[in-house]
Amino acid sequence: MPFQKVHPEKLSGAVTRQIELLILRGILRPGERLPAERELSERFGVSRPSLREAVADLHERGLLDTRAGAGIYVADVLGSAFSPALTKLFASHDEAVFDYISFRRDLEGLAAERAARLGSDTDLQVINAVFEKMESAHSKPDPSDEADLDAAFHLAIVEASHNVVMLHMMRSMYQLLREGVFYNRSVMFKQRTTRDDLLNQHRTINTALQDRDPHRARAAIEAHLDYVSKALRDQKTSDANEAIARQRLEHESKRQI
Repeated sequence: MPFQKVHPEKLSGAVTRQIELLILRGILRPGERLPAERELSERFGVSRPSLREAVADLHERGLLDTRAGAGIYVADVLGSAFSPALTKLFASHDEAVFDYISFRRDLEGLAAERAARLGSDTDLQVINAVFEKMESAHSKPDPSDEADLDAAFHLAIVEASHNVVMLHMMRSMYQLLREGVFYNRSVMFKQRTTRDDLLNQHRTINTALQDRDPHRARAAIEAHLDYVSKALRDQKTSDANEAIARQRLEHESKRQI
């Protein structure tokens, strides 16, 4: 018979599994500092030696970083999603920019559909709270806060889809976006008209999610990222035309009459 003796679980093993799940589910994020050892052991209800054993195990497996005098941190588990060589390749070819947006359109459309169906009421409250922060940041002349909240809004939708593989993949993609690998996000927020359009699109997405309408939520995400793709294409065309115009101006200024 396929039965085995049951062995009592070590306390350190229970701590290890709990931290693993918090990282897997995206609750503990890369770079996040854990509470001090004393507080952490009290929260888990285990001795400090048991906690140290769990932390050592997680550190050995690359999930936690221990820094002397600084504490315990969640490791940058997203850092290895793309090699530095591939990241540089992405940054040097326009083709990658539009493939990136197409990838996001497909995955985020699915995430929005799942979030509308599977997200808890609390998930939807988080999404709405981020959107309300976007509305507040919209009035600021400097669009950087609004651009950061844009990424947070999209990530909150992915989190609400409750698919951990999708969550970590998209976090990695957003990290590349924040680093400007695919395009400079400030381009999207330069014009007040564009900022207004983007906010209205996020409002439409949020409304569909709060109404728990999967089809409207997916369609709203797809329409938004189609807009982003077109705006970037228009910007690249404008930049190319401007470069040609500057060449003409330079040549004309040197011409002899």
